[in-house]
Amino acid sequence: MSRFKDAGHLFRFAFLFVVAFAVFLVVRHFVVPRSFGEYGHYRGAAIGEIAAHPIHFAGHQACEACHADIADTKKAGKHATVNCEACHGPLANHAADPSIQPAKLDTAVLCIRCHAASAAKPKDFPQVDAEQHSSGVACETCHQPHSPAIQAGGAK
Repeated sequence: MSRFKDAGHLFRFAFLFVVAFAVFLVVRHFVVPRSFGEYGHYRGAAIGEIAAHPIHFAGHQACEACHADIADTKKAGKHATVNCEACHGPLANHAADPSIQPAKLDTAVLCIRCHAASAAKPKDFPQVDAEQHSSGVACETCHQPHSPAIQAGGAK
């Protein structure tokens, strides 16, 4: 018993560990949602919550169904792989009711989001210094947005 004569601090530590673990379990019971872990390391109820959100994006197929002429121009240009709503924004309401017209885009602001000159972009990616290139003039003044290599007047 002499070995355990000074072991009181070990028993106190073990008791504190058990109390801390019990507190952890009680807190976890109130903090972690009941559906957590239902589908692996996820909250099962999140699927229904996300599905309940309204749909904002129509998808490029909905755009191309009504705007086939623009889709053909876009497919022949550099923006062929860019989805319509990447530039035009969410258009589910417009696709459901074509009388709802989307806002006119300010290409002087919109195009520069992707095409602003940056050393971090690949060298072959088209980049411009907006102030030197156009001084704030809208891009569609000179470029056809759906196929930018084509000039606004139709010439390449």
